[in-house]
Amino acid sequence: ELPPSEFMQVADSTWLVLSVVSNGREPPGCQATGVTKIARSVIAPLAEHHVSVLMLSTYQTDFILVRERDLPVVIHTLAGEFDIYKEESGECVPVTCDDVSNGFLKPKPPASPTLHPVQSPQTRFCVLTVAPDTLPAIATMLIDVLFYSHSPPWDAASGSQDLDSITFFSFSLIEGYISIVMDAETQKRFPSDLLLTSSTGELWRMVRIGGQPLGFDECGIVAQIAEPLAAADISAYYISTFNFDHALVPEEGIAEVIQLLQQRQESGR
Repeated sequence: ELPPSEFMQVADSTWLVLSVVSNGREPPGCQATGVTKIARSVIAPLAEHHVSVLMLSTYQTDFILVRERDLPVVIHTLAGEFDIYKEESGECVPVTCDDVSNGFLKPKPPASPTLHPVQSPQTRFCVLTVAPDTLPAIATMLIDVLFYSHSPPWDAASGSQDLDSITFFSFSLIEGYISIVMDAETQKRFPSDLLLTSSTGELWRMVRIGGQPLGFDECGIVAQIAEPLAAADISAYYISTFNFDHALVPEEGIAEVIQLLQQRQESGR
């Protein structure tokens, strides 16, 4: 419904959403949350089969977006580990490999993934939710933050921001559930009694992936971050955007995360 505009870029792919639902067989003692819960079983196999993904972690759950044309490869890759369903007229219908066998192409062996630089600004972030019926009470503030608050200067020549701090605000409304990521200073502008967070009220630090816009054709970017964090049982929320990928990790673990990712980069050279 959006009118064509020279100011709006649209990726040339149509994407489908995968929602991973636990069946209760998760091994005891697995405390990590976010992208690390599904790193080994979903993200790594898709990367091995050269499937590009966009990752969207929310306050409530995690979603993986895959290109529609990759769906046969996705289903063939995941069918051995998961029961797969598609939504038809509001009902969940089982999907088998036979349903997508027509046109299935065996994926080409992926090239060695590019090792993208990671940067961690000093900004501290909050992961929050809002009850839908209270959204009107903060609507004006949301509009101000989203559209009128000024971002740090963008250096067009170098293609980078000053990462001592970074402006990042994510708002998602999915099936009635609201999820917000904002920096701790911006949170102070909102009524504290309307923003809901975990009982611990923990703060998060960000790892931004990529020194320049990543594009949509490369695979394995999420896996590069998720796999070492999963191996170390570190929680992480992961948000892919049009230009960069972002992982949010608990503030007290940021030093360990940076060390793990640097080791990963050095071993991949």
